[in-house]
Amino acid sequence: MNIRMESIVAARTTFNGREYDYFSGTGYLGLQSHPAVLRAAQEAIHRYGLTTATSRGGYGEHPLYDELERQACAYFGTEKMVCFASGYLGTAVLTQTSGHPNDHIFIDSSSHFSLWDAAQATNKPITPFHHCSADSLAENLRRELLANERPLVLSDGVFPISGEIAPLPEYLALVKPYNGLVFVDDAHAAGVLGKNGRGTPEYFDIESDRCQTSTTLSKALGGYGGVICGSADWIENIDRNTRVCVGASPPPLVIAAASARALEIARTTPQLRQQLWDNVRLARRSLRTLGWDLPDTHVPIICLNARSEINLERLKVGLFEQGIAVSHVRSYTSTPPGGALRIAIFASHTADQITRLVEELRRLL
Repeated sequence: MNIRMESIVAARTTFNGREYDYFSGTGYLGLQSHPAVLRAAQEAIHRYGLTTATSRGGYGEHPLYDELERQACAYFGTEKMVCFASGYLGTAVLTQTSGHPNDHIFIDSSSHFSLWDAAQATNKPITPFHHCSADSLAENLRRELLANERPLVLSDGVFPISGEIAPLPEYLALVKPYNGLVFVDDAHAAGVLGKNGRGTPEYFDIESDRCQTSTTLSKALGGYGGVICGSADWIENIDRNTRVCVGASPPPLVIAAASARALEIARTTPQLRQQLWDNVRLARRSLRTLGWDLPDTHVPIICLNARSEINLERLKVGLFEQGIAVSHVRSYTSTPPGGALRIAIFASHTADQITRLVEELRRLL
């Protein structure tokens, strides 16, 4: 079936002319369709048009980019920000500007495609380690790291299908004796994890220059584009030295305006994040009654892994027939063996929607 989304993305979304309870995608805080975000986009396009039609610097600077930086720094509690067209480029920006000639890259074997692409583009040694395994990383450091090399660990913060949280404190402890670094793609954690929603490092209370993150505004944070935030000196060095920011067009003005407003709402409305956490808690507790062993975290990605007696595709189709949309994933990064149903929980879901999802799954099982 060719499925087409025909409405704004929300807890109730229209596909092919029919409304569904929507438990897929990445709109965790519901900001992509927030009225104030949409108004910001409308006002920007009417006043400024779509783009500056030139790169940043010189005539390409704009008040909307200044406002995006102001809101991003306020949200993440930093001095300065650099933005680029897609979060996919974040790790490449970090490796281009914060790497070292003698880096040896150690990468989680289930890392997102973007981290693998960034690693391969460096032309440096690459050693994968077992998924989310500090023991495997330690063994590979002992076996593969040469005397003149510095370890650079690459990993997702939250993995996009499994929903697992990388054990960053353990990775940092392992690389510290070698003066190493940890670079994290925090796309699925920003807006979700940590007291202020600042992502995986805040979740673990990490305040170390050895751990640097890139993220995207296109998921929980309701906008679009990649961002790296940090101290003024460090960000200025990134801005000067990355080929991505020099050679690629910046995000369109309308996107910058919408993203800035979404960041402001995420920062000033912490009850959105609390509602998301409450919904995640309800969903995880209820789904455990169906036989899945689910960890107790705030991550809104719930992975129902394959079981010998269950046909996951049949479950997905059966739910869709009942007006509930979930994803059946077979091969994306961090997908467990045999595939999984990926259920995304939003702050905008109601308790009744979550209960109906669980009860329809129970009936199909």
